[in-house]
Amino acid sequence: MTGFVFNEKPIEIESGDGAYVYGTDGTEYLDMGASYACVPLGHNHPAVNEAVHEQFDDLTYVQASYPVDVRTELYELLAETAPGDIDYTWLCNSGTEANEAALKFARSATGNSKIIATMRGFHGRTMGSLATTWKDKYKKPYEPLIGDVEFVPYDDPEAMTEAVDDDTAAVIVEPIQGEGGINPASEEFLQTARVETATNGAALIFDEVQTGMGRTGTLWASEWADVVPDMITSAKGLGNGLPVGATLCREWIAENYGSHASTFSGGPVVSAASKATVETIVGEDIAGHAADVGAYLQESLEDALGDEVREIRGEGLMIGVEVGRGANKVLKELALNHGILALPAGRTVVRLLPPLTVGEDEADAVVDAMAEVVL
Repeated sequence: MTGFVFNEKPIEIESGDGAYVYGTDGTEYLDMGASYACVPLGHNHPAVNEAVHEQFDDLTYVQASYPVDVRTELYELLAETAPGDIDYTWLCNSGTEANEAALKFARSATGNSKIIATMRGFHGRTMGSLATTWKDKYKKPYEPLIGDVEFVPYDDPEAMTEAVDDDTAAVIVEPIQGEGGINPASEEFLQTARVETATNGAALIFDEVQTGMGRTGTLWASEWADVVPDMITSAKGLGNGLPVGATLCREWIAENYGSHASTFSGGPVVSAASKATVETIVGEDIAGHAADVGAYLQESLEDALGDEVREIRGEGLMIGVEVGRGANKVLKELALNHGILALPAGRTVVRLLPPLTVGEDEADAVVDAMAEVVL
């Protein structure tokens, strides 16, 4: 007997093109989830495909201790596009690994152990990242996890001020909570976290695994809050579908990161994919497009759904529609009856994370379908 350790959906996908994927039966689906924001440029983007194929022809893999041009160029590109003086990068394979590294770096660089995380936050499923994730359903089967983690209410500046002290190694926070329900933080909250960590010698970590790469209308969500953290973690959209993550950090973190490594850190092929992805997002102002279409989509949803839903919130093309406890029912109807794939954010929120290349026609299709399902 054979099997798998994963929950599969009843739709088998065979191919993809732009904002659409196609089932083995030929059914076309508008991909408004982008597999949890992993393909910001859409499926089969030519620039990414070309970069990957060219790199395959030259060198598939060599361990990160051997310099490779494409990896070095990616380091330089990320430093150039990161906010402030975040100039150093550690590459890995996923968002949880990027957060795991950030937590380790913070403890090593500060000499402290206390980590401040937020209620409803989600930072990954490995043992360290999981300890900073809020929901018990993710954590209970694997306890005990790493200790000295304290949770504060999300978007509560006063609670943040009270929690951070001179024993704190790091504050880790999502500028917009994804799994927790598409909850944007206020500028005041993020700026308070910046002031308190700087005052107490702690590291401020922005988890931008989901919000980065133009998703919220700027390349990094930290830009609209006008806050430069000590570390930014990235993954999901960073390789337009290939498995790559990154922990971006300031010099004082990089100089005292301890001992951390990964066999597959920054492999040449994923580095090529990531470099092409970032270059395209920046060069074609994909973030600006996401801001425009996201505003159009959110306004159209407000006009169409009105008082029939609890709230519509988000930034750019990271939008949550709070429908009540029937989110999974709405998602099933969207997929099976309207050919639209979206995501849950808990039991109450329909989460829209489409490729950032979608246009107003796709937005209109989603609004029409949501209106039929919800009203």
